[in-house]
Amino acid sequence: MLEIKESVAVITGGASGIGYDVARYWLEHGGKAVLADVNAEALAKAKAELKGNVVTVTCNVTQETDCARLADTAIEAFGQINLVAPFAGIIADSLMLATDRETGKVKGKMSLEQFQKVVDINLTGVFLTVRECTERMINHNCRGLICLVSSTGSLGTAGQVNYSSTKAAVSVMPKVITAEFFRRGFADKIRCVAIAPGYVATPILKGMNQKALTKILDNVPIKRLIEPQEVASLVGELYRNEALSGEVFFIHGGLRLGSRG
Repeated sequence: MLEIKESVAVITGGASGIGYDVARYWLEHGGKAVLADVNAEALAKAKAELKGNVVTVTCNVTQETDCARLADTAIEAFGQINLVAPFAGIIADSLMLATDRETGKVKGKMSLEQFQKVVDINLTGVFLTVRECTERMINHNCRGLICLVSSTGSLGTAGQVNYSSTKAAVSVMPKVITAEFFRRGFADKIRCVAIAPGYVATPILKGMNQKALTKILDNVPIKRLIEPQEVASLVGELYRNEALSGEVFFIHGGLRLGSRG
C-alpha cells in the first residue's frame, strides 16, 4: 500500500471541478501538489484557498512545451512525481446534425472547431501530460499512479459525439499503458487506471433547471448527485491500493442510461 503523505500529485484542471477537490483531498492527507490550469486567475484563487504544500503552473495542456514545463516544475519543486491526474477537460455539447422539426431537413451541424477543441484538450492534452510526467517518473525512479478521468459519457450520450469520443478513447488507455509498462518491466512501479464519474455535484450541474435535474436523478439509483469529495476519495484509494491497475472504475451511483442516450 502506498501512502499519500509526502507524495507528489500533478493535477491539471486543478483550479476547479474534480481536479480542485482531488488537490484538496491530497493536501489534507499530507501530500504535496502541483496544480496546473490554463486560467491563471482561477489558479491563483485555488492556491489561496488550499492549505498545504502546493505549487501552481499556468499550463495549456495542448502544448508540448507547457506539459514538459509542468513535469519539470514538479521535479524541481519536490524531486518526484507520484500521482499524475490529467483532469483538464471541456464540454461543448451539440448534435452532430440538427434537423428542422417541420421540414426534416438539416438546419445545423457541429462545427469542426467544436469537435476539434474538445479532442485537443480532452484527449491530446491527456496524452501530452501523461507522456511528459511519466518520462520524469521513470528517469527519477518514482513509484506511483497515473489516474485518468473518463466518464459515463464514454458509453455514448446523444449530443456529445466529441466529448464521448474522447472519453471512450481515454477509457482504453489504462490497458494500453499498463501493457507497455509490463513489457518494459516497470508496471509494478507505475500503474495506470481511469475513473469514470457519472453526474457530479458541480456548481453548474446543481444550478441547472431543477426539473431537468430531477429527470437526471430518476436514472440514478442512489437518488442524488455524486459529491466531488467522493470522487477524490476514490482517487486516493486507487493510489493507495497497488493491486488496482489497468482498469476503469465507475463512480456513478448505479446510473442507468436509457436507450436514447
